[in-house]
Amino acid sequence: MPPRADIREFVEKFVTPRAGEFDREARIDPEVLAECAARGYWGAVLSTVRGGTGEGMTALAELHEEIGRGCSSLRSLLTVHSMALYALDRWGDPATRDRWHDDLVHGRALGAFCLTEPEAGSDFSALRATARRDGDGWVLDGHKLWITGGQLADVLLVFARTEAGPTAFLVDAKQPGVQRIPITSVTGTRGSQLAEIRFDGCRAGADAVVGPEGMGLAIATGVLDIGRFSVAAGCVGLLQACLEAAVSHANSRAQGGSLLRDHQLIQQMISTMATNVRAARLLVWQAARLKDTGSPDTLMATCVAKQFAATAAVAAANDAVQLHGARGCTGDHPVERYLRDAKVMEIIEGSTQLQHQLIADDACRNQARITTIE
Repeated sequence: MPPRADIREFVEKFVTPRAGEFDREARIDPEVLAECAARGYWGAVLSTVRGGTGEGMTALAELHEEIGRGCSSLRSLLTVHSMALYALDRWGDPATRDRWHDDLVHGRALGAFCLTEPEAGSDFSALRATARRDGDGWVLDGHKLWITGGQLADVLLVFARTEAGPTAFLVDAKQPGVQRIPITSVTGTRGSQLAEIRFDGCRAGADAVVGPEGMGLAIATGVLDIGRFSVAAGCVGLLQACLEAAVSHANSRAQGGSLLRDHQLIQQMISTMATNVRAARLLVWQAARLKDTGSPDTLMATCVAKQFAATAAVAAANDAVQLHGARGCTGDHPVERYLRDAKVMEIIEGSTQLQHQLIADDACRNQARITTIE
């Protein structure tokens, strides 16, 4: 992975100036995706020892924070791709890894995460998509919704019910029986190229099964941990972007004969943003450190980081819009996009309410034991 300064240089050159365009056009320029590939960003979830381009989870957090600071839509594509690649590396059949690993690491193929359904949402107990054995392979039928990157992904990590229970599959998105329907009318992350995906008699090989049949819930738990970690890091980037926009405006805009920065209520807004961005970054780094050391406590640390960072990002974006006044309510100003994107962060990869439930359950089970980093 390149140094953080190099990532920020990439964001300032290729992402930030065009983030509004990506939002309006509901797509990321393929040249920017190719630039991410050239810099090794698609393979950063895996260490170089595992054949990836990453240097640990703290480095991954810095990458996703910086991308999130520039464009939450691009960061969302990195998130779901990382989830698919992580699942392939950890649980994939050797033949499946041979087929997809290098292309996913180097961005020649992009991955997506297909769990959510129209009726079931992300509830595994109500999963309706099915996969049945047919000869030496499988046939998948079902309907997935709100699939980030679904319009352009080459490989889909799909969860479907078999006779043994929920099971994960890696499916070639170009297979017959895969239909993609673009979703463009969404509140935020409009450039993440959402789609609903229908599987109608879609055939997959025997090696498409990821992990043991019936172990889909356990696999999804591990994969969602990576997704939540990425979202939390991206929210730190959103917080940072809101702080920078607020400070820039407060330093240049006069009201009542003095700069906005001199008004105490404005100072309170900026102080809260500055404090929360530091706190959120430290929570993400803690989860990263626990991942790098293989600690099981990382799952809960990620939940805490995601809940705090997403909630703080919404509050910061709301204050940034308020501080900018009417201008902040127009699509011409980035803070309007920040607010829409931040709201999405409270929903995806486990809602804020789900994180509260998980955190509270863990605290009650462990009598509020404090997680430490050795």
